[in-house]
Amino acid sequence: MDSPIVIPIVGFVYLLGFGALSYLRRQGLSPRFAIEGLGITAIGLGLRLAGVPIHPVAFLGVLYLVTMRVRLLVDVGNWFSARGMLGRALALYSLALQIKPDAAGRQIALINRAVAELRNQDPESAYVTLKEALAGEDGSIGAKHLAATYYNLGLACRRSGREAEAVRRFNEAIHAWPNSIYGHAAEQELKKGAERPRATPEGSL
Repeated sequence: MDSPIVIPIVGFVYLLGFGALSYLRRQGLSPRFAIEGLGITAIGLGLRLAGVPIHPVAFLGVLYLVTMRVRLLVDVGNWFSARGMLGRALALYSLALQIKPDAAGRQIALINRAVAELRNQDPESAYVTLKEALAGEDGSIGAKHLAATYYNLGLACRRSGREAEAVRRFNEAIHAWPNSIYGHAAEQELKKGAERPRATPEGSL
């Protein structure tokens, strides 16, 4: 455990592991995630070669906190949102968007902010938020996040009286990933039509 080579091994295994998970989840591989992970690994190796003692577990913790900072904030925000503490949730989503998220992290934060806005009976704000999420879509966003964006945008459209666009967005969610929970939920929304009960749960991540 004293060899400096342990640090790059931990870093590369971490990056490969999360890269594989992203691929399996069809979320897309984030270049920023890889760059940040490699940068932190290089710094850790440099410090270790300079004689600074770094425990591999501590290094892994730092690597995780830095590269997953946006997801961690969103997860905490989701915890507050699920318990009705929407003000705190929205503040955390806003913070996540301010700390230079990668494309996938930005998408996650915007989707969940929109979900909180829907729960707060503010479909107009949710509509604007989700349109912002789509405006930054450059083809690097995974199918899961794209389907979630379209599904929640469909809800925002329906709740704000944009029924024609709601139908289009639900169809786009189905097209993005037909067998996902968002694709199936979109199919149900299309079947329910304009008579859909307002209690339908939002599609948070």
